[in-house]
Amino acid sequence: MHETLRQILVCPRCKDKLTFTGGAGTDDGELRCESCSIVYPVKNGIPRFVPADNYAGSFGYQWNRFRREQLDSFSKTTLSTNRFWTETGWTPEQMRGSLVLDVGCGAGRFLDVASTTGATVVGVDLSNAIDAAKDNLGDRDNIHFIQASIYELPFRDETFDLCYCIGVIQHTPDPEKSLVSIARMVKPTGQLAVTIYSRKAWTKLYAKYWLRPLAKRIDKKRLLRIIERLMIIAFPVTDVLFRIPILGKFFMFTIPVANYVHEPQLSREQRYTWAILDTFDMLSPYYDQPMTEEEASVALASGGVREVTRLPGPGLNLVATRGPVE
Repeated sequence: MHETLRQILVCPRCKDKLTFTGGAGTDDGELRCESCSIVYPVKNGIPRFVPADNYAGSFGYQWNRFRREQLDSFSKTTLSTNRFWTETGWTPEQMRGSLVLDVGCGAGRFLDVASTTGATVVGVDLSNAIDAAKDNLGDRDNIHFIQASIYELPFRDETFDLCYCIGVIQHTPDPEKSLVSIARMVKPTGQLAVTIYSRKAWTKLYAKYWLRPLAKRIDKKRLLRIIERLMIIAFPVTDVLFRIPILGKFFMFTIPVANYVHEPQLSREQRYTWAILDTFDMLSPYYDQPMTEEEASVALASGGVREVTRLPGPGLNLVATRGPVE
């Protein structure tokens, strides 16, 4: 482990200092809490603060199976870069020299972007997708990787200058508690950017919610095989239906297939792969709990946030600033 990471890590339960012991010439070993004597393993150079099996197992499977498809450095697009800057409202100049936390980093889609700014970025994920992230980006000295729960982050409050959490909150057991937890990680006057599925009166009528009660209980490998087989027909059909003026939006709402027919940066082959990936992403997570702006704002306020701004976009995209210590 890099010394920068060792300096900010604490026991996620009691917040006391951790002592690292490891074999010579390796980053593997263990972290021991000096107060409660809990021992946390370090495997593949990644501190592990949670059991291997947890509710985010579908994401671990997903991002190890599709580990590079959505990284701009691999896809040769700017889709993740554009989304990152749009949904944080930050600039590279603002991030340069900052200590940044990526909560729910998956395979490193946004770590790939954030690490190009001169910031030091810590990626946290509950699932073993963190191994895919390290495999993708482990050669960058300014990225650090941790497997931990959003509810027991191994840092003291007010550690980070900036924190972002894009497309993750709705997939946690308690979205309000999740927002409180990550808001507390940001320093006074620091910023937090979150993107959450927005809940409207008609949200639960969306076709994916018809299938999720069954789909989320299917073995993940089996579910992916089913989607891959159905996509042979579903992709060409939606390729036509989703392009129909006006009616296309209706078909997108009633057919649970993620076919990005209006995205010019993706080749047809890439769209096909993304269709499988994001259709699986729709149906497989154990939790899918959209929020209203009011619910999210109240939760952020409980975490010490003083200002919340909603950015334009299809989702619930909020940037919050913590107030100064009083």
